[in-house]
Amino acid sequence: MTRRRRRRMRGAAVCTAAVLLPVMTAAAAKGASYFGSSAKKDMSISISSTVGAAADRRDKTTESRIAPEELIDERVMLSSGYGVEDESTASRELLRLPSPLDMTAADAGEKPYPVQWDIGEGEIIRTTYDRYSGTAFFDLENGGQVNNRTDIPNSELIAQSRCLPNFTVEDADGPLVLLYHTHTTESFEPYVREHYDSSFNYRTTDETKNVIMVGNAIQAELEAQGIGVIHMTEIHDYPSYNGSYARSRETIVPILEKYPSIKVVLDIHRDAISGEGFAYQPFTEADGREAAQIMIISGCDDGTLDMPDYMENFHFACTLQQKLESDTPGLTRPVLFDYRHYNQDLTNGSLLIEVGSHGNTLEQVQYAGQLFGRSLGELLCGMKRS
Repeated sequence: MTRRRRRRMRGAAVCTAAVLLPVMTAAAAKGASYFGSSAKKDMSISISSTVGAAADRRDKTTESRIAPEELIDERVMLSSGYGVEDESTASRELLRLPSPLDMTAADAGEKPYPVQWDIGEGEIIRTTYDRYSGTAFFDLENGGQVNNRTDIPNSELIAQSRCLPNFTVEDADGPLVLLYHTHTTESFEPYVREHYDSSFNYRTTDETKNVIMVGNAIQAELEAQGIGVIHMTEIHDYPSYNGSYARSRETIVPILEKYPSIKVVLDIHRDAISGEGFAYQPFTEADGREAAQIMIISGCDDGTLDMPDYMENFHFACTLQQKLESDTPGLTRPVLFDYRHYNQDLTNGSLLIEVGSHGNTLEQVQYAGQLFGRSLGELLCGMKRS
């Protein structure tokens, strides 16, 4: 019997539990290519975190010129996010964040975001991905879909999708969520328009215009619910794109060793859905605003990736997907379950999150980040109560 087969049989026997949350019925889902590369790799590390609802509401920052593995002390507990809402005033209402278009970075880095745009010939195609059909896709019970790109039968994955996440959430002083960015410089369109500027490769070291901004939006909504967060903002993909995952691993492993309270580790990216002469802008409408559609990626081990507990990440992915869809129908594309590693061996709550694509606008992805953060926070708080 192969190691992969043993793992599959063991995973199938592990769970019979029902999905965690009381979710409303909703179904939506949706369906990548690449543009260019450029970003910044600097020795400076900026870490933001907030632990518990009692954290100071004033913004604080800390920076260091030492190596990531050395930066393991109480300085990482300082917050450089948007601050914390007191628990007594927190609600399901999203925080009011400044528009990314109005934000200015203290240091835009070596590859700043453009201030002037050419009108090119490349077309931006606005679209909303709906429910998929086909043998690779199956519906989750309480909303959303899974795109199964493995040789594991759908029937087995459907059974696995009903399992609860295999970690507990307790009231503690330590952080619960770690956010980071392997491809930190991934960027977006400035605003809704018909054509893109082909001279811009959708990479910038300006943290108000790349995926760090999305991570800040997620962090803000988690903090508003009293969820402790560490947000690593070190750039891993500039000047060299190759080796990004190895560098991001070097950044997060010491944090996980220092803070065993961390249960959820999310690598926040954006997708690149495009073809020759066009780029897609996948969005949905929620409460009168446009939000970029989101895709969760949960890696599977084919026997060569050294991820024996990959199915536990899949349990979390399915639970989170259903929560997102029940809260904001149409927000997600199907969970991509494929033979990928993406450093998902480090915890059983590790996922890669694609927030929009390069055709999406800054405001669309910021709003999507807030919706994601609010739903994730409610999911974790619900697990804490149970």
